Amino acid sequence: MDENLQEQNKLPELKLDAKQAQGFLSFFKTLPHDPRAVRFFDRRDYYTAHGENATFIAKTYYHTTTALRQLGSGSDAISSVSVSKNMFETITRDLLLERTDHTLELYEGGGSNWRLVKSGTPGNLGSFEDILFANNEMQDSPVIVALVPNFRENGCTVGMGYIDLTKRLLGLAEFLDDSHFTNVESVLVALGCKECLVPVESAKSSEYKPLHDALSRCGAMVTERKKTEFKGRDLVQDLGRLVKGSIEPVRDLVSGFEFAPGALGSLLSYAELLADESNYANYTVRQYSLGSYMRLDSAAMRALNVMESKTDANKNFSLFGLMNRTCTAGMGKRLLHMWLKQPLLDVNEINCRLDLVQSFVEDTALRQDLRQHLKRISDIERLIRNLEKRRASLHHIVKLYQSSIRLPYIKSALERYDGQFSSLIKERYLDPLEVWTDDNHLNKFIGLVEASVDLDQLENGEYMISSGYDPKLSELKNEQESLERQIHNLHKQTANDLDLAPEKALKLDKGTQFGHVFRITKKEEPKIRKKLNSHFIVLETRKDGVKFTNTKLKKLGDQYQKIFEEYKDCQKELVVRVVQTATTFSEVFQGLAVLLSELDVLLSFADLAASCPTPYTRPDITPSDVGDIILEGSRHPCVEAQDWVNFIPNDCKLVRGKSWFQIITGPNMGGKSTFIRQVGVNILMAQVGSFVPCDKASISVRDCIFARVGAGDCQLRGVSTFMQEMLEAATILKGATDKSLIIIDELGRGTSTYDGFGLAWAICEHLVEVIKAPTLFATHFHELTALAHDNASHEPFSKKIVGVANYHVSAHIDSTNRKLTMLYKVQPGACDQSFGIHVAEFANFPESVISLAREKAAELEDFSPIAIISNSAKEEVGSKRKRECDPDDMSRGAARAHQFLKDFSDLPLDKMDLKQALQQVSKLKDGLEKDAVNCRWLQQFF
Repeated sequence: MDENLQEQNKLPELKLDAKQAQGFLSFFKTLPHDPRAVRFFDRRDYYTAHGENATFIAKTYYHTTTALRQLGSGSDAISSVSVSKNMFETITRDLLLERTDHTLELYEGGGSNWRLVKSGTPGNLGSFEDILFANNEMQDSPVIVALVPNFRENGCTVGMGYIDLTKRLLGLAEFLDDSHFTNVESVLVALGCKECLVPVESAKSSEYKPLHDALSRCGAMVTERKKTEFKGRDLVQDLGRLVKGSIEPVRDLVSGFEFAPGALGSLLSYAELLADESNYANYTVRQYSLGSYMRLDSAAMRALNVMESKTDANKNFSLFGLMNRTCTAGMGKRLLHMWLKQPLLDVNEINCRLDLVQSFVEDTALRQDLRQHLKRISDIERLIRNLEKRRASLHHIVKLYQSSIRLPYIKSALERYDGQFSSLIKERYLDPLEVWTDDNHLNKFIGLVEASVDLDQLENGEYMISSGYDPKLSELKNEQESLERQIHNLHKQTANDLDLAPEKALKLDKGTQFGHVFRITKKEEPKIRKKLNSHFIVLETRKDGVKFTNTKLKKLGDQYQKIFEEYKDCQKELVVRVVQTATTFSEVFQGLAVLLSELDVLLSFADLAASCPTPYTRPDITPSDVGDIILEGSRHPCVEAQDWVNFIPNDCKLVRGKSWFQIITGPNMGGKSTFIRQVGVNILMAQVGSFVPCDKASISVRDCIFARVGAGDCQLRGVSTFMQEMLEAATILKGATDKSLIIIDELGRGTSTYDGFGLAWAICEHLVEVIKAPTLFATHFHELTALAHDNASHEPFSKKIVGVANYHVSAHIDSTNRKLTMLYKVQPGACDQSFGIHVAEFANFPESVISLAREKAAELEDFSPIAIISNSAKEEVGSKRKRECDPDDMSRGAARAHQFLKDFSDLPLDKMDLKQALQQVSKLKDGLEKDAVNCRWLQQFF
């Protein structure tokens, strides 16, 4: 904030005379009202914003309204704020890369004549890319999505189109979705969507509200467009211009969809792709398949800390921050971003990545060599885009050249590898590199650059065409050098005539105002004043000395300037030619960018796995319908990477039919949340193709990770903590399959104990019996552990629930002083007491409050302060403590009572006399009374 105040103090004053101010105000009033648009006006040395934008900038970035000034007078006056160039870049980065609620416009001009020169949105950075990434790497490639929802009786069919402007990729998809739009959410997360186009009617319809909620959970900016724009009538023709190759496959692809073509059509007009000819025949189009990658919604991304957040204390707080050890300039980071949002489902593809990572883990020299070479690789993807957009200069060509000359080193390093995966490395990297670096491809490009660019001048920071590349340029260069020699000789001769030492006393200057001039200090001037006035023309006298010339110098200077301009023009023409020739290599460079960024990310995984204090291990991957999830000695990668943590590893064994559904109990702060999250993170890492922080791991591939973790209010959307919890639970119940992984941390806390417990029990039973997905359910409702007893129960009337197991995080209570010590170890069995009051003691509650809490808790349940989880005694860990009527007891009793009532209702009383009826009823009653001996709930009826 201090920096912002200093920035504000340095702000240039917006000085306009009355006529200029009036002209600007009249133009400003003609601008259409757009609450999302932040408009800046370029005043050459600084920028200004006006009206509501000025107030927004003053409050958001300067944190004070004292930065505001009034422009104009009376009722016409508007608030204005001026912004320095540095601050403008900061605001641009924040609006387009961090926030997703504004668009940006930049105007140039003067008086009442201004024109829009740049515009950008979070999904389409457009011409602001140069400002955004001049000094920063582009970490993520923004994607714009368009959705056309079509509501029907059996759900909603969603047509989707998307554009990735960085990769020049167009996509189509069509799928059925539920009322919570879980598929839309997982697709937006996988694509990294920054902006979403929807038909304008959607804002008014209640059917669309869940869709808007899903978009806001993903942090996507919603842009409403007229319904008429969502038409796919001319889409095939438009794609024919944009897409490489034949139009037939494009026509076949588009004809397979009903609503998606309309979505993609709206995007083409919104992004104005057809207006820019450099886009023609440079795009690829594909069908996006929901079944290609693991589905992750925004709740799972947050729960597993996959992406960086502004609140992270250090880079290792997020999985991306921890795993990002990439070396290339931006390309590797963007691919890692994408891989983390799109974990694989194909076992062979996962194993292929793991094979490559293993080869780099085992061969340290190879890994270090390759990483050193990759550090010299520029952001080839963005350089190619500049080439194709015709925005490239020699500077970009040289960067591509400097990357190209590293390839032989990368190739020879890979050739030296002779381990068990050498055939895979040959097929994946060496064969393509062999083709791309031959004399018809990159060697030809290297030859072009070496022949055309003056590489010797690079050390001086000058990017010039070599004079030997073109005869005309060579001739101009010779003339220029000849004139420079003549001017130099004239300088020497003049110094002799004036009896002054050249360079020391008589200097030769070259400037934009006068061209070549002589300069002497004011101290020397009196000595030669006579000659100066008679033989020379004095141009100006200043503190730094007297500048003068003569006819000879002026004539030579003018000739030099003329040749210099011709040389510059010739250079420009040749640069255009060289850039055009370089553009023909863009397809090779695109393939190269894919190969190098993949190599970079896999090396990053290998470096992480090998350099951790406790090394990572390679997981065994099995298809989703076979195998279990066994993680031995598993750790949370982000938590163990914190300086202050000595992490205690835990085993997790999700075994089909035995412990596929795990209920985890234990004290707050005991490690339940960390444990269930680390299982999710380990599975995600494995399916991305990375080693995992375990001693041994076997993982059955999961198609989706659902997470209901933590409680966060969404009052801005009118959603309470409990409602948010219920919405996330509903998403799990509707979207999960037996191939998913479900992580639930504390469910049913935001309502009364009985309601909350009832909901938690019903949800658990549904997950176990209907969905049958592996689940980790952390809870403080110890009564839920009875589900596992149902699992083990052999009572004739009890409902059989299979595959539920109880686990607890252990803690030790010292019986002398009641002090609680967390052991952070996950062990079999249920934890049969709550430690909430002990945790309150940790938080230094007043002693009176603690003792009253114990009294009240003792009134409500059979409360005991004795440590149940004892280290010394061989007690049955997690035995269920008997209450007057526990759910297990109630469940069996109710089933028996139901049987009694059914048997009674089946008696043919109308065919019996009174004596027979009483005998039968007495027999039924005796049977029920006999069964009630082992059931407290039934005893209350006798």
